[in-house]
Amino acid sequence: MLTLASKLKRDDGVRGPRTSTPASDSTRRVSVRDKLLVKEVAELEANLPCTCKVNFPDPNKLHYFQLTVIPDEGYYQGGKFQFEIEVPDAYNMVDLLNFDDPLNIEAAEHHLRDKVSQWFI
Repeated sequence: MLTLASKLKRDDGVRGPRTSTPASDSTRRVSVRDKLLVKEVAELEANLPCTCKVNFPDPNKLHYFQLTVIPDEGYYQGGKFQFEIEVPDAYNMVDLLNFDDPLNIEAAEHHLRDKVSQWFI
């Protein structure tokens, strides 16, 4: 399923070695979001329960996918629940850090203590 990564590798072979022209660099640029999603989609597919299915309508757009959940037990057994998920461009860049309830307390304390000086380095 990792077609974005496969496509990037395939494009390298088709285009040959990278050139330093701005046009080829801009067409090859991959967003941070897409780089993260390649890894996270692989992890998602490896750990997805059998009652869930993921569908990528466009395999080159890992940031948009559909999730179908069909519970096989409990109150919702036999139901079918469909979700459309679109990961924003700013994924893992803004509003994802929670310094009020951090997993890494030391890093959060460092950030809060040195918040002002970080912007002027």
